[in-house]
Amino acid sequence: MSENIKEIDDNGFEQDVLQSQTPVLVDFWAPWCGPCKAVAPLVDELAGEYSGKMDFAKLNIDDNPETPAKYGIKSIPTIAIFKDGKPFEMITGLTSRNKLEDAIKSVLGGASATQPFIVQ
Repeated sequence: MSENIKEIDDNGFEQDVLQSQTPVLVDFWAPWCGPCKAVAPLVDELAGEYSGKMDFAKLNIDDNPETPAKYGIKSIPTIAIFKDGKPFEMITGLTSRNKLEDAIKSVLGGASATQPFIVQ
């Protein structure tokens, strides 16, 4: 894992993600997940390229079940981008670097969230 990516947990999620002054891309993953392993190098590359503009984090769903449940994450890998304490975009499944980078550029460019989220 890149030095530009922080490993986070349920206890620190609010401080590390929701209270962040910059947008945060969170990679929800598990060690046994093949597609998670495939998308990890893309997230690492993007974390290096966008360091200083946005934060990057990984949350192991096996060790931290509360946060994925709160945000309705039922499949992994799920990449979620949070801005101003709210979910901005969520991409589930194996995805391309271009799709991830488009989402990053969108949030950094000041676009509105692409989909509504219901958090209970």
